[in-house]
Amino acid sequence: MSEHRRKPPQTGGRAAARRAAQQPSGRRAAPAGDTGSVSPSASHGEEHSYGGRAEARRAAQRGGRRRVDPGAPGAAGGGRGGRGGRRGGGAGHHDPGGGPRKRRLIDYPRYGKDGWRRWMPSWKLVSGLALAFFGTLMGAATLAYAWVDVPDPRKQAEAQNNVYYYRDGTQLAATGGEYNRQNVGIDQIPMHLQNAVKSAENKTFDSDSGIDPKGISRALVNMARGQQTQGGSTITQQYVKNARLGDQSQTVSRKFKELFISIKVGTEMKKPEIMAGYLNTSFYGRSSYGIQAAARTYFDTDAKDLTVAQSAFLTTLLKGATYYDPAGATDFDPAATREANTKRVTERWNWVLDEMVKDGHLDKAERDKTVFPNVLPPSTQAKLGGQRGYLVALAKANFLANNKQITEADLALGGYEIHTTFDEYKIKELEASVKKVYDKNIDPKKRPDTDTHVQFGGASVEPKTGKIVAIYGGADATKHFTNNADSTGAQVGSTFKPFVLASAMEDGVRDPKGDRVQSASQRTKLDPDKAVYNGKNKLKIKNYDGSIWRNEEGKEWLQVNDGDKSYKNINLREAMIDSANSPFVQLGMDIGVPEVRKAAVKAGLLESSLNKSDVPSFSIGISTPSAIRMASSYGTFAAEGQQRDPYSVEFVKRGGREIYRHEDKPTSGFSPVVANNVTDVLVDVVEKGTGTNAQVPGRQVAGKTGTTDGNRSAWFVGYTPQLSTAIDMYRLDDNEKNTKREFEKMFGTGGQEKIHGSSFPSDIFADYMKKALKGTKVLKFPEPEPIGEAYWGGGASSPPPSKSTEPSEDATTKEPTNEESTQKESNSPPATGNSPDASNSCNPWDNWSCGTNNGANNNGGNGDNANNGGAANNNGGNGDNANNGGAANNGGAANNGGAANNGGNGQNGSNSNGLVIGGPQEE
Repeated sequence: MSEHRRKPPQTGGRAAARRAAQQPSGRRAAPAGDTGSVSPSASHGEEHSYGGRAEARRAAQRGGRRRVDPGAPGAAGGGRGGRGGRRGGGAGHHDPGGGPRKRRLIDYPRYGKDGWRRWMPSWKLVSGLALAFFGTLMGAATLAYAWVDVPDPRKQAEAQNNVYYYRDGTQLAATGGEYNRQNVGIDQIPMHLQNAVKSAENKTFDSDSGIDPKGISRALVNMARGQQTQGGSTITQQYVKNARLGDQSQTVSRKFKELFISIKVGTEMKKPEIMAGYLNTSFYGRSSYGIQAAARTYFDTDAKDLTVAQSAFLTTLLKGATYYDPAGATDFDPAATREANTKRVTERWNWVLDEMVKDGHLDKAERDKTVFPNVLPPSTQAKLGGQRGYLVALAKANFLANNKQITEADLALGGYEIHTTFDEYKIKELEASVKKVYDKNIDPKKRPDTDTHVQFGGASVEPKTGKIVAIYGGADATKHFTNNADSTGAQVGSTFKPFVLASAMEDGVRDPKGDRVQSASQRTKLDPDKAVYNGKNKLKIKNYDGSIWRNEEGKEWLQVNDGDKSYKNINLREAMIDSANSPFVQLGMDIGVPEVRKAAVKAGLLESSLNKSDVPSFSIGISTPSAIRMASSYGTFAAEGQQRDPYSVEFVKRGGREIYRHEDKPTSGFSPVVANNVTDVLVDVVEKGTGTNAQVPGRQVAGKTGTTDGNRSAWFVGYTPQLSTAIDMYRLDDNEKNTKREFEKMFGTGGQEKIHGSSFPSDIFADYMKKALKGTKVLKFPEPEPIGEAYWGGGASSPPPSKSTEPSEDATTKEPTNEESTQKESNSPPATGNSPDASNSCNPWDNWSCGTNNGANNNGGNGDNANNGGAANNNGGNGDNANNGGAANNGGAANNGGAANNGGNGQNGSNSNGLVIGGPQEE
């Protein structure tokens, strides 16, 4: 018989056994040496010995709370029959003592488990924790619901003032009652409007509890990630946010507050009340709050009379009026143009109607015959007269464009203190300077055909900060709605040339033998004094590789100069001083128009304001930046290449707490060497070029004039180290009732034959800058460092002159244009004379500048590069490269040069009757 089956020895005799049996079970410890085996009699229902099978089972069930003596029967195995098992507390199961474990409230880590199972929670534990969590959450939600109060909508919807301040802290304007609101009852809101809103904003509005858990969860997750919140709120939630919450911030706490108020509103208010409240408090753009104000603003009707088409339109505006108002809202975002907004609102309007059909709110037949409604243009009746209306609108737009939290709808609720960069003194002086020039020269009654619709605009910016200190937006913000200091569509003309020059020095011109896209090492960066270009009038423009530039129709481009004036080979400094067009147009082609465009953006112009085509005339100002941006971009040169975006709001407060402050974020537009060299050239423009009228006594001024093709706009942009100012002038009837909005020519305006940037705009600039800089320190510009290399471009020849191989131009029946900024034909008269004769003595280094020396003849023009200038004959001009006179073959013979009596289309012939592509004539 095996050892563990052997009957244990009996000790103490029969009497001892009887006494033990008479003791209560479990009251006495087992005798020493007892192994815990069960006697045969116990296994048959007989009397159990102490610590037997039942006691072990009870101990296991109690989780070890009652200790069993290791020597007691059954202690060794802890299980039935004394055998070790999973229910026992024996060795090997985390009980070194071998006894049963002590019960714990939470069995984790799990007792009696090994390895990963020890750390795997049981389903009972998981279920218990989940129930506890949701129970706590529901309890908290119940308490929050009970404690939250629904705010009074009237208190939150009250209008407050937005107060605007000048830079010195004095008040500019208080715009009390800024928005238009008139509440109407649900009975005055057409059902088709309500249905349109339901289909577009909240299809389950009639049945939901007032919240969208998915939408709220998505918003919370996005906020936690630092991303923008998304839509998806119910109409009830939007109503709560619009009218019941004073806090418009996008925070988790605000979302929770909105959640509980929405639940309570959904419980306590009827659906028609919520719908009416939502439509009466929603923002529809153009300072209109509520459906009644919106109906009046966009359709001049009452809400109750809105049609299906009009209702669908107003529903689209709930998505965001800035991007869906067909009139555009570029003041708030340059992307919100009329074209883009019209496209967006049309697409969404169609979508709203289609959704109404899907939801059973609109018959398909009625939908098919519904057409887009006629929307009224914005009202021109601003509430702030004079310049204040323009200033407030500019500051408002600047703040909304640069802060990340406050929207136009939030701002219209009022209560904001907006501290601007505007200098009251400078604003008054700029307005006075414009009025002085206007009153002295412009007389619509005397010259109704030339002096009507004359507009001026202006802006003044600090180069080293970007602060807009003054603007001139027009005569009166209550009579002339468009801010002329902002984007007007007026082309900038030759004031664009400094950006081309900067690109020539920063990027350089391409190698004619290289690829179209070339690295910096393959380009030649130019010295403005040693880079020489052909200044000829009607210069045939070429690509950088020497091939003739042609448009899509295969036509060439002949660039004209202002007044049809021709120049001999001319360096870039002199070309800027005289505002010659041909050199800069060809220079732009040699650099590459895309590179020139990038240079303008680096200076600070908005890419959206730049012409998108790569035509040659791009370099002489067919783009339309604002006066503010032109002043700021010239300020980049004044600040030695550091570019700062212009701004008009320094900081904003609400409720005494600062919620926004402008951050200075300068970028490196150009290197100081490039910027200072551009400035040095522009100083010469003012001191001895087209800009002499803009001189400010006792101060160094840099600047550039600009007159556009067709004399449709004129500019002067200039700066000192402390202040940069742009002045523009044009004729435009921008009355809202005028559907044909186009710029008119200014020939004869103000009694002058032609308006140049050197006339009225520079008069205003000089008069204003004298007063604006009064009392400030006189500063000089930094001395320019050497830059760039010598270069001969655009047909200009370096010594020795090379023989021209350019074929003659084809003669046709029409005369060349000199006034069209696009490639059109014109009936302008032919050019009228020869270039001025050069001196008989030439500097040996300047051989490129030596023109024809004695080669004049009776009827022909002088050749550009004739060294000895002998007259060819009585009827022909000198040839391009005739060395020893005007020999028939190489001089001015009809075959190759300037044709004799009829002025054929020779390469450099003075007169021409040929058909050409006329480049614009810019000053």
